[in-house]
Amino acid sequence: MPKTRPAYPAEFRRQMVDLVRAGRDPTELAREFEPSRQT
Repeated sequence: MPKTRPAYPAEFRRQMVDLVRAGRDPTELAREFEPSRQT
């Protein structure tokens, strides 16, 4: 069975949507906010 990532909290998802709507690049946000392997 494949491992799935835990769902992000609703508030975090809202913040990401707001940032994209404000003009931030989704790829840049993914790099900035994606958890690293160390976390």
